[in-house]
Amino acid sequence: MEAFLVSTGIVALAEMGDKTQLLTLVLTARFRKPWPIIWGILASTLLNHAGAGAAGTWITHVLSPQLLRWLLAASFIAMAVWIMIPDKLGEDEAPKAARFGVFGTTVVAFFLAEMGDKTQIATIALAAKYHSLLPVVAGTTLGIMLANVPVVFLGDRLTRRVPVRAVHAVCAGIFVVLGLLVLAV
Repeated sequence: MEAFLVSTGIVALAEMGDKTQLLTLVLTARFRKPWPIIWGILASTLLNHAGAGAAGTWITHVLSPQLLRWLLAASFIAMAVWIMIPDKLGEDEAPKAARFGVFGTTVVAFFLAEMGDKTQIATIALAAKYHSLLPVVAGTTLGIMLANVPVVFLGDRLTRRVPVRAVHAVCAGIFVVLGLLVLAV
């Protein structure tokens, strides 16, 4: 249960102001069809985070426990630094055409935006830390959904009221604590 709850909380906070959240805003403004966008985000995140979680779980079988401990601690602390760097959605990352429909466009755009993103890296690190694929993937997926579904429905009004910098600072602090806890154990 701890793996699920920590994964949910960390990813939900890390997603605030992230480029995928900005992509959600763009998709919503462009298509104005919330349910295909929500289902597309869910499908994309499940695929992306299942692969990331599997990679994190696999790493635990390849690396020595001592090396893994140091890499995990460094990963969590690096995530803390990375979270404090604000994301921007580039012109080339905005969805171009609805050739695949709203759902398909959302799946493809969101999947590509998540590749190498901090929430994907966090999923790898969390799966390695907890040695528990399903709770971590379920938690990180729920975290993505908690951060993005309100954007679909409330859009611009929500993103203006949430103090993104403060949320990033809290999340960065959590990652530093996790990194230090990994070293202490």
